[in-house]
Amino acid sequence: MERTFVMVKPDGVQRGLVGDVIRRFESKGFKLVGLKLVSVSRELAEQHYGVHRERPFFGSLVEFIISAPVVAMVWEGKGAIAAARKIIGATNPLEAEPGTIRGDFGVDIGRNLIHGSDGPDTAASEIALWFSESELANWEPATKAWLYE
Repeated sequence: MERTFVMVKPDGVQRGLVGDVIRRFESKGFKLVGLKLVSVSRELAEQHYGVHRERPFFGSLVEFIISAPVVAMVWEGKGAIAAARKIIGATNPLEAEPGTIRGDFGVDIGRNLIHGSDGPDTAASEIALWFSESELANWEPATKAWLYE
């Protein structure tokens, strides 16, 4: 099983979309193993967006992510990273397919509601950045036999 990091950004939290996001991942059959509401510190924001440090939009990314709480999550399942990216949709909501989170709820690239890890290395580092091992629940859902052969 694969784990991925997903974050509902301040705009998604402010717009009351957290439940919709969780529902989509649960409906897909993924297992929630970590969940918390976080008021993001500047230090954490700069670490999370560190890959963009030299880009002109780095400062605005940091300012936005610390502007209001976020919901940080870890989801687990077969192909969780790639599937999460499909559920989330294209970075620019105007290019995101209907049926995706960004396609259904987003209208502006600077307010694109949600973040998801883009690969296994990123997922591992983001999960470790946002969650301690003790904050992740290892459990077996009763529906597992109905999802996987």
